Amino acid sequence: MTPVELAPRFFLAVVVILLVCRGVSWLMGRAGQPPVVGEMVAGVLLGPSLLGLVLPGVQEALFPAELRPVLFVVGQIGLVLLMFHAGYAFSTQHAGGLARTAAAVSLAGVTAPLLLGVALVLLAADHVPLRPDGVPVGVVAAFVGVALAITAFPMLARIITERGQAGTRHGAIALASGAVDDVVAWVLLAVVLAVATGSAGPALLTVGGAAVFVALMWFVARPGMHRLMTTARLDDHARLLGTVTVLFAAAWFTDEIGLYAVFGAFALGLTVPRLPPADRVVGGLTPVTGVLVPLFFTYSGLNTQFGLFTEPSVLLFAIACVVVAILGKFGACWFAARRRGEPQGVALRVASLMNARGLMQLIALNIGLEAGIVGPALFTVLVLVALVTTIMTSPMLTWVERHHPLPAAEPAPAEPVRAIP
Repeated sequence: MTPVELAPRFFLAVVVILLVCRGVSWLMGRAGQPPVVGEMVAGVLLGPSLLGLVLPGVQEALFPAELRPVLFVVGQIGLVLLMFHAGYAFSTQHAGGLARTAAAVSLAGVTAPLLLGVALVLLAADHVPLRPDGVPVGVVAAFVGVALAITAFPMLARIITERGQAGTRHGAIALASGAVDDVVAWVLLAVVLAVATGSAGPALLTVGGAAVFVALMWFVARPGMHRLMTTARLDDHARLLGTVTVLFAAAWFTDEIGLYAVFGAFALGLTVPRLPPADRVVGGLTPVTGVLVPLFFTYSGLNTQFGLFTEPSVLLFAIACVVVAILGKFGACWFAARRRGEPQGVALRVASLMNARGLMQLIALNIGLEAGIVGPALFTVLVLVALVTTIMTSPMLTWVERHHPLPAAEPAPAEPVRAIP
């Protein structure tokens, strides 16, 4: 298929994706779910799990093999913008006076699902087709553990904002813990990817490149972004162009060293100062993100095959993985919050928010798929985990709010905490 033939296919595919995502998001919204849940479900529905099963000819016409790399690249642009926004949101969150509680919740929320995920894969590796040929089982186990340790920080922030809980104690704890969880999980994922290369060269490139990248972020990007946002010689349009240029450069660099574009985007977001011009620039990128990210969901959906659950061993492993994910994240975060002396209502709210994996886990899965660590069965299992843990968040919060109401004047944090890339 030539580029001239591919262009109209791409435009038609985007129309279908946006309409389906909008429709499913509206339906899911009627059930109290945030829009991102509807977009995740829509991506799966457009893949072989439904459209390809019912109308395989239509799916092939809409999403031919030649179009999928285009969806991947354009979806990656959406992810880069989204992760930049997530880094900026993280750098401006407040958690004064709650640092120890947030640290305890974050440590528990990473360690427990990581260890449980590794143990589950090691136990099931001989019974379930989890790993591609040539990939050590230890690498797959580590990847699954990291994937289960991820928290959907952007969605968590959106839920807290939509429910008017940004100034509450549980909201501040969840935001701080979720952001730290994701930073730690991304670092661990980078380590797993470096180990998966099987040779010292790529691993050294990743480690050395990461050190150079951190130095560039701290000594070049941080003062540079501050100057970009404060100089009176530039208008907002010039600031936007400058920000996107630096953002794509950071994404390119981290892709080249094996850390993937989302790492660079998130790190750059951490360096942007909290100023009105920066708010306007980040706000200007948000509508574009909303258009491009659904393409990523569809690309993920095209790689998701729920038909694999007809294999009993895969289905049993999927159920076990969902249970382990919930126990490891929800259970550990609840326990850590209670041990820190938080009331039952606060602990349950924090645990419910931390349990959602959402888009962040899908990003990690696609990175694993691209790196050759993840096979079709494991990809589908972890997509199910992302869907279940994300969908259950809003109903769980509603249940907790009904049975464990909090005092009207819940104490909130006092001072901002800046993140250092």
